[in-house]
Amino acid sequence: MTAPSATWRLMRTEIKLCVRDKSAPVWGVGFPLIVLIILGSVPALREPREIYGGLTAFDIYVPVMILFNLAILAMTALPATLAGYRETGVLRRMRTTPVGPARMLAAQLVANLAVALVAVVLFLAVAGLGFGVQPPRNAAGFVVGWLLSATALLAMGLLISALAPGRNAAMAIGTVLFFPMMFLAGLWVPIAEMPPPLRAVSQYSPLGSGMQVFQDAYLGHVPPVQPMVVLAGYAVVCAIVAVRWFRWE
Repeated sequence: MTAPSATWRLMRTEIKLCVRDKSAPVWGVGFPLIVLIILGSVPALREPREIYGGLTAFDIYVPVMILFNLAILAMTALPATLAGYRETGVLRRMRTTPVGPARMLAAQLVANLAVALVAVVLFLAVAGLGFGVQPPRNAAGFVVGWLLSATALLAMGLLISALAPGRNAAMAIGTVLFFPMMFLAGLWVPIAEMPPPLRAVSQYSPLGSGMQVFQDAYLGHVPPVQPMVVLAGYAVVCAIVAVRWFRWE
C-alpha cells in the first residue's frame, strides 16, 4: 500500500466515523437546520430592516447557522475525537505504521471540512429554495470568509486537542468556549443590536469576525480587511501553538 492510497483510505474511514458520530450530523447539521426552518417560518423575521443594511433578520441568521455548524465541529467533534484517540492509544499505535499520526490529523481535518461543506450547501439551498433568501451577492467574499472561519476554528479545535488531557476535558473546554463565541456571533442578539462595547469585542472574536465578512458578502461589498486579518491571526497562532504542544500519547 502506497502512502497516498493509505492516506486516502484513512480519510474515507475518518469521514465515515465523523458521519456516524452524533455530534457532527445531529448537532452540527440537523439542529441548526431545524432552527433555520423554524426562523424562516416566522413572517416578522423576513422583513427588511435598515439596522441590518436592508437585510432581514432571517438573512442574518443564515450565516449564524453556518458558523454554528463550524463551531460545533471545531469545538466539540474534532477535540473529542482526537483527545479520545490519544486517550485510547490510537495515536500511539499509529506511530508504528507507515501512515503515521500526522496523517491522522490531516484526515480528521478533511473529514470535518467535508461535513462543513455539505452543511453550508444545505443551509444555503434550504434558505434560498424554501424561503427565497438571495445568495451572497459577493460569492467570492463569502467563500473566502467561510474558508478563513473554518481554518481559524479548526485550528482552535486542534489547540484544544493538544492541551486537553482526555476526551471529557476536551469536550468541557470546547463547550465552555462555544457559548460565548456563539453569543458574539449574534446567535441570541444580532451584532447590530448589541451595545457598542459588545460590538467592539465581537469584532475581535473568531465568529464575530466571520459574521462581519458574511454580512458584507451578502450585501455585495468587498469584505473589510480587519475581520479577515483577525481570522487569519487565530488560524496561524492556534495552529502554531497546537503543533508545538500536541502530544501523541
